[in-house]
Amino acid sequence: MMLTSSSILISMIISMTLMMVCSIISKKSKNNREKMTPFECGFDPKSSSRMPFSIQFFMIAIIFLIFDVEIVILMPTIKIMQMTKMSSWFMVTSTFIIILIIGLYHEWKNGILEWSN
Repeated sequence: MMLTSSSILISMIISMTLMMVCSIISKKSKNNREKMTPFECGFDPKSSSRMPFSIQFFMIAIIFLIFDVEIVILMPTIKIMQMTKMSSWFMVTSTFIIILIIGLYHEWKNGILEWSN
């Protein structure tokens, strides 16, 4: 118990020290105009660099990432199929794919997949 407490205390001291050192080192001037302006080949920007971001594009990107990760999760099932019973492999894979289809249906019904309104 004493070893655990001392380890936690030492890690807290080290992390607090590192945070203080980093905050002291990284002091930046907030009013530096040159660093706050966007870079456009040395010229003043023609429009605002803080343009609003399309939420539909963001949602499509998130959906793509989710399904991309799910495909990566499905890829090893081919190798697992050789190591397990066919019935248990089929149940797990079918359940996973059904969950994916239900999620896709939910997104479709909520209109997330519609690009234009």
